[in-house]
Amino acid sequence: MDDEIIDELFMEADEHMNNAIDHLKEELVKIRTGKASPVLVSGIKVDYYGAPTPLSQVANVGVADAKTLTIQPWEKTMLSPIEQAIFAANLGITPMNDGETIRINIPPLTEDRRKDLVKHAKSEGEKAKVSLRNTRQKAMKAIKQAVKDGYPEDMGKKKEDEIGKMVKKHEDQIEALVKSKENDIMTI
Repeated sequence: MDDEIIDELFMEADEHMNNAIDHLKEELVKIRTGKASPVLVSGIKVDYYGAPTPLSQVANVGVADAKTLTIQPWEKTMLSPIEQAIFAANLGITPMNDGETIRINIPPLTEDRRKDLVKHAKSEGEKAKVSLRNTRQKAMKAIKQAVKDGYPEDMGKKKEDEIGKMVKKHEDQIEALVKSKENDIMTI
């Protein structure tokens, strides 16, 4: 096994680790912090003439103030389907339809709910770390196999250390993301 294959292995491992972090960012954004954000309703699909369509494709979603989301459908006939989709999403928020727009007041989070959200954020962080560990394990197996197949043993040890450092760097990023989200959630 030559250096090109090992380098390719490293690029693949780095890509997997970056994907794990990107996925974590997506999941953390979905956890509400008591502040209005269009991301809160970004995953909602609306029945648009029989086809499930993302809310952002049938309405303009905006933030009126720190505690209020506004949803302005492009067609007035979509008010009711949007409202139904929000209820069906079971986000713990109640839409208010004034005939023109839908307003969603974001209720303040209770202390218990904040703690639950922090636990959820930490759980998502742990899932990302498990993904990193799985990637490291695959890379270590490949390096050990390469050494068996004739790759220099000292170079193999060096590559194992490099993989360990790569994992540590990504774990630190995960810790920082989770800590930042925890601070957002716990800030009133």
